[in-house]
Amino acid sequence: QVQLVESGGGLVQPGGSLKLSCAASGFTFSFYAMKWYRQAPGKERELVASVAWDGGTTNYADSVKGRFTISRDNAKKTVYLQMNSLKLEDTAVYFCNVGLVTGDSWGQGTQVTVSS
Repeated sequence: QVQLVESGGGLVQPGGSLKLSCAASGFTFSFYAMKWYRQAPGKERELVASVAWDGGTTNYADSVKGRFTISRDNAKKTVYLQMNSLKLEDTAVYFCNVGLVTGDSWGQGTQVTVSS
């Protein structure tokens, strides 16, 4: 059974940092690209960042480029999202995602709230 479990969210002031983690199980983690999405209240879910199976290629939404860094540890079956210089508009539920042959799998999400 595929499982993705996010952690690391919380309340942070503007300009602060958080590091999200997503622990994966139930599939061969090192074979697949991994993605982070987010969904703010009243908005559609949007792709934030992706990382290739080997960590060699990363892509970011324009809104987070230069502030967020996605990485992975295949030995630990975990993908990370380091978020720096957080802004009010980064407030959202952040989801981990993997696109398997059987379809997309999602974690339960972790809340990130940026507020002064």
